[in-house]
Amino acid sequence: MLDKTYDAKAIEPRIARTWEATGAFRAGAGAEPGAESFSIVIPPPNVTGSLHMGHALNNTLQDIMVRFERMRGKNVLWQPGMDHAGIATQMVVERRLMERQVHRRDIGRDEFVQKVWEWKAESGGMISNQLRRLGASADWSRERFTMDEGLSKAVVEVFVTLYKQGLIYKDKRLVNWDPKLLTAISDLEVEQQELNGNLWHFRYPLEGATFDPENPTTFITVATTRPETMLGDTGVAVHPEDERYLHLIGRNLILPLVGRRIPVVADEYSDPEKGTGAVKITPAHDFNDFEVGKRHRLPAINILTTEAAITLRENEDFLAGLKVDSQLEETLAALHGLDRFAARKKIVEMMEAGGYLAKVEPHRHAVPHGDRSGVPIEPFLTDQWYVNAAELAKPAIASVREGRTKFVPKNWEKTYFEWMKNIQPWCVSRQLWWGHQIPAWYGPDGHVFVEKTEEEALDAAVEYYLALDGPWKAWVEDQLENFEPGNILTRDEDVLDTWFSSALWPFSTLGWPDEAPELKTYYPTSVLVTGFDIIFFWVARMMMMGLHFLEQEPFDTVYVHALVRDKNGAKMSKSKGNVIDPLELIDEYGADALRFTLAIMAAQGRDVKLDPARVAGYRNFGTKLWNATRFAQMNGVARNDDFPLIDARLTINRWILTELTRASKEITEGITSYRFNEAAGAAYRFVWNLFCDWYLELLKPVFSGEDEAARAESQAVAAFVLDEIYKLLHPFMPFMTEELWARTAGEGGERSSLLCHAAWPAPRFEDAEAASEINWLVDLVSGIRSVRAEMNVPPAATAPLVMVDANAVTRDRLERHVSAIQRLARIGEISHAGEAPKGSAQIVVGEATACLPLGSLIDLAAEATRLKKELDKVSGEIGRIEKKLSNPQFVAKAAEEVVAAERDKLAEFQEAALKLKTALSRVEEAG
Repeated sequence: MLDKTYDAKAIEPRIARTWEATGAFRAGAGAEPGAESFSIVIPPPNVTGSLHMGHALNNTLQDIMVRFERMRGKNVLWQPGMDHAGIATQMVVERRLMERQVHRRDIGRDEFVQKVWEWKAESGGMISNQLRRLGASADWSRERFTMDEGLSKAVVEVFVTLYKQGLIYKDKRLVNWDPKLLTAISDLEVEQQELNGNLWHFRYPLEGATFDPENPTTFITVATTRPETMLGDTGVAVHPEDERYLHLIGRNLILPLVGRRIPVVADEYSDPEKGTGAVKITPAHDFNDFEVGKRHRLPAINILTTEAAITLRENEDFLAGLKVDSQLEETLAALHGLDRFAARKKIVEMMEAGGYLAKVEPHRHAVPHGDRSGVPIEPFLTDQWYVNAAELAKPAIASVREGRTKFVPKNWEKTYFEWMKNIQPWCVSRQLWWGHQIPAWYGPDGHVFVEKTEEEALDAAVEYYLALDGPWKAWVEDQLENFEPGNILTRDEDVLDTWFSSALWPFSTLGWPDEAPELKTYYPTSVLVTGFDIIFFWVARMMMMGLHFLEQEPFDTVYVHALVRDKNGAKMSKSKGNVIDPLELIDEYGADALRFTLAIMAAQGRDVKLDPARVAGYRNFGTKLWNATRFAQMNGVARNDDFPLIDARLTINRWILTELTRASKEITEGITSYRFNEAAGAAYRFVWNLFCDWYLELLKPVFSGEDEAARAESQAVAAFVLDEIYKLLHPFMPFMTEELWARTAGEGGERSSLLCHAAWPAPRFEDAEAASEINWLVDLVSGIRSVRAEMNVPPAATAPLVMVDANAVTRDRLERHVSAIQRLARIGEISHAGEAPKGSAQIVVGEATACLPLGSLIDLAAEATRLKKELDKVSGEIGRIEKKLSNPQFVAKAAEEVVAAERDKLAEFQEAALKLKTALSRVEEAG
């Protein structure tokens, strides 16, 4: 017999240990030889990470599919693993060192990397255990790490191959530079922060004219939010059709404080409607300006150090063509070596003193910040390694366009195409120590040798230099006599962007570049589950790499799930204090309750508004099933494999078997079409409403009756349906269902398999007549109960029931189920009439009308007054909210989640008003 209550805290860890000990989730576990494969690669969480609500949703949806397909007999692999998270991990270890006043450069690269590995062994990978707590049924024996030896081998293979194919190269371009971490970072690691700043308007004198701040014909006014970048200006752009500046195109301006001659160029980048219509161009410090500079061959002058300090003295690019006079010397003395923000303040002072400052306007704007360092990033001109992403994108675009890889929901294909068609060279180098060091070595003349190993690079270098005539040949011959590898080659210090190794994840985890059997079995994978924010950074790059190196798409389908927001629809953030910790919810309600909540709310294209109260509600759903099983046990329900279901004769049993078939189909279709909310909703309705609320309730007289055959049949059918319920719910609520499966094994005490390996239900029992009859009974009782509740009929009062226009079928049904109707709907005498009695509430059920004469049970006039008063109150709330939402200023200025909350309230009040109107109409009709 089951315990009175389900103890998730005790049972979930025990079930997890059973799964682990039996190897339940190993690749192919439970599958027959030759079974169709189904594989998913987990989006690898950062080794520094911990489970957040996005992870919980993402992995719950993957696990639903994985458990479902495993039960369908497929050869399943859910490949887990973690990302080495270059910047994040390096920061963690650096902070630990700094606590002892040790900088990484004090100990050197090799020892620092060793410290990172020690940290990883000690503290890294916490999230793997947290995913186990969620119930993730991945093959943990195959867990991979992007810095593993095998995956590192794949990274080197890809880099060297792409380089030799001309698809990886080194170039000087702008990157997002983090001046605190001293490395380039990706767009995904940049977050925009809205800040209050200023827009400074500067006057740039026209060459050949005597500058006069009062005479606008002697200058052009430009505006900037970053005055310090003016030191690197090499042009001013105006729109080619802007009549104000047509006569100035091709002329030069004199850059204040510096004296550099800079041209006025015509470019459509300049917007005549914005500001003055003239834009200063700083190619080395702005991404848009960089492109303008390329179009007009403007020099790119970097005026910042890697720490974002001003560098002017001995800056050859800055000083090129300049005459060092007293004015320039003053600029050099005042600004060289200043931090960028100190320089900003000083430049504004100097511009104002020279009459070059026209005005200052307060200006709120988005400023890019490094998400790890928290400091403003700088567009920075530097030498980096790049991948020719535009070339690799071509087959990846064709794959989606031609339907070989599908996005669900389909609208995300548009986002994918927009990103891919406008793709830029992919900067893959990072100025870090933790990560895959780039396999490139430099000779003393700067020549680069890209090979898989240092030995191969050295061989290539020797061959290269020996082939040269002159001093280099003699030099290398001399070096070979006293051979030391470091005397000939120096390795590139940079490491690869974390996304580079992640792009290989679907095949590097399966043993590529070796001919591993797993690669043949599980590649391409079946589906990828991910968030929309990394479609470009991860999904697109996996497509590129998979198609290039294996000539096949890495997955058939990309399912893009929505965001998990708070209950008001606001994005979760620590600053708002609205972050919901999934581990706390698991501690309080159990993993099953959280999983089911996320699944039933995961509608395609709609964000999940998570309220912990909903999790509590779905814990009650689990409790309902537990109690139903316990009730069944108390009434002798047990597996009876000798009873053929087709022989069931009771209408109630034939009904539940038919509804089981329908629910099974609906749940299966929901999962296979990625409509997880519909699948979970179908399971909820069948288990709670049909099985628990109606079937078991209707069986009570059978269990306590004298008909032994009816009782034995019902016990066998109820046991079968419970088994099928456990299977249908298992992908959503794996812990409780696995426990119930084991605890309802019958006399033998053991099942032939764990529930996670049991066959997925495929019932075919159909009896439309039985289903129609019991569903008619359910509709009738539900309708009567609803009317009683709406009209405030005392719960204990027994009401008469008059059936109007009932045909022979309905009359027969009434006769067969009279006792159930009277018991469940608190009905007394049941009679038939040709018309509805005066003073009765009416419910249409099929062709007949069920009438409840309530005049003797309630004061109809008083009830009408109460309902009108309640309706007036609700109508007032509707009017108040509609007025607020019709105010354009409120909609424009209020936070998105506040507006959404008001709309939700309006919908709730409108629904309440509809119910009140229906109830009032019934009362008035009855009166």
